[in-house]
Parts: sequence; C-alpha cells; structure tokens
Amino acid sequence: MKTIKLLSVLFIATLASCSSVRVNSDYDKKADFGSYKTYAYLKSGVDKAEISDLDKKRILYSIDEVMTAKGFTKSENPAILVSIFTKESQRVDIYQNNSFGWGWNPYWGMGMNYSNVNTTPEGTLFIDLIDAKTKELIWQGEGTGYLTKNTEKKDARIKEFVAKILDQYPPK
Repeated sequence: MKTIKLLSVLFIATLASCSSVRVNSDYDKKADFGSYKTYAYLKSGVDKAEISDLDKKRILYSIDEVMTAKGFTKSENPAILVSIFTKESQRVDIYQNNSFGWGWNPYWGMGMNYSNVNTTPEGTLFIDLIDAKTKELIWQGEGTGYLTKNTEKKDARIKEFVAKILDQYPPK
C-alpha cells in the first residue's frame, strides 16, 4: 500500500514538474530600467534562433503581448532591442522501484526491482534585452521546460514560457 502511495506522489510530482517553466534572470545592476519604454526586435538575433519560423512568430507575438501589457510600445527608434535564443535537449528521468526484498545481495533475500526510463524533449528560451544606444546586454531571462509537438497546445505553451520569463522584468 505504501508503494502505491509513493508511486502516486511521484507521478503527480512528475506531472507538476513537466508542466512548469523554470525561470531565471540576470541583469546589469547599473542599468536604469525605468528609462526604457520602447522596444524593437534585433532581427539578426531573432534570425539566428534555430526553430521554425512559425515558432519564432509565436514567440514574438507573445513578447508583444507581454511588453504591451507592461506599458512598452514598439518603435522605429527603440530604447531597447529584443533578441531571442533557443536550445533543445532531452530530459531523462529514471524511476527505480525496489518494492519487496531484503537487499541488493543476490545470495540472500528475494525481491522485485524495476526501473522506468522516460525521455522528454525540453527546451530553453532566452530573451535578451539590449540597450539600443550602447548595444550592451542589460537583462537576460531564461525559461526551461518541456516542449510539445501538438500544434494546438504549442501556442499556450509558448505564451506560458514568455509570460513567466518576462514576469521577472524589470528586476525588483
């Protein structure tokens, strides 16, 4: 009975960890974030992102939504430039169950042991904010989480990534 409860807890924890986006950010402590009110995309940076053009559009539309909600406006003469970068990897989770038995020694005790290995595609989205005048990086947000190939869920997942990353801007 304890094993079933433990497996249920591990399964729920796994689902919760898969659905969340882990975020982090870093920034230039000398930057005056209150002075930045306009933005534009750094085309050379966006073009280098190794994802489909459709996913790039999804990310940029999501950034537009969040930046507008934060009071920013797009401009031909921006205060900050926005660039993106992506990485993809495989997350490997190994679950081992040692449910019965008295130990690992094959000469004594009896037991039932098994392992389960799952791989999940995981992606990292970096959003860089660059001072347009100095061309220096002033803020970088990073979000890591599982990816989906399901087109219907992809929009929502990308919006979640962008919203959670930009929730950390401006730095507190």
